[in-house]
Amino acid sequence: MVVPPLLRAVIMGPPGSGKGTVSARIIKHFGMKHLSSGDLLRDNMQKKTEVGILAKSYIDQGQLIPDDIMTQLVLDELKRLHRYNWLLDGFPRTVAQAEALDKECKIDAVIDLDVPFETIKCRLTARWIHPASGRVYNLEFSPPKVQGIDDITGEPLVQRDDDKPETVTKRLQAYDAQTKPVLQYYREKGLLKSFSGTETNKIWPYIYAFLQTKLPDVSQEDAATPR
Repeated sequence: MVVPPLLRAVIMGPPGSGKGTVSARIIKHFGMKHLSSGDLLRDNMQKKTEVGILAKSYIDQGQLIPDDIMTQLVLDELKRLHRYNWLLDGFPRTVAQAEALDKECKIDAVIDLDVPFETIKCRLTARWIHPASGRVYNLEFSPPKVQGIDDITGEPLVQRDDDKPETVTKRLQAYDAQTKPVLQYYREKGLLKSFSGTETNKIWPYIYAFLQTKLPDVSQEDAATPR
């Protein structure tokens, strides 16, 4: 039996572009390991690892975590996944990180979620949460029964600072400035596959069709079962 080569993919997209939803579907259908640099960073800070303590010191000072620290964190974790197909999320964010990744791993595909900033702004600023439980509501497609009130506890909902309009604009501008060169870097290598649209459910079939050319759908048995 011929063993197919492993797939190493990166998913990119601005905050609020649907990366979490798309990543979850990719994992379900194609059985890839998902490595989120944000989750990895939080985990290391929580466990107070050497790199976690170092990273936290930069965050506490309101500074960006240097490329070499993020690179070390991600590459150490990728070594543990050397026998798996994986999807990298949130890294690389700079060309220096992309170059460092290239030295260690051969990237096969970069999935870029090209969602208009205006769509994202509406999506993120419509998000409200119940702080105690972490329940998330969206005023557009999953609003609370009573505006501003949690369905279960009756407690008030809050908008995270990250989701306030002025913060969202800044985050999108920062992403654009930082990540455009990375997208260009992968475009020049012929690895960038951009998927444009305003709705995740409409973009997904194209991403699915693209990945089907590279990996089998491991969830098809489930799909054949009547629900």
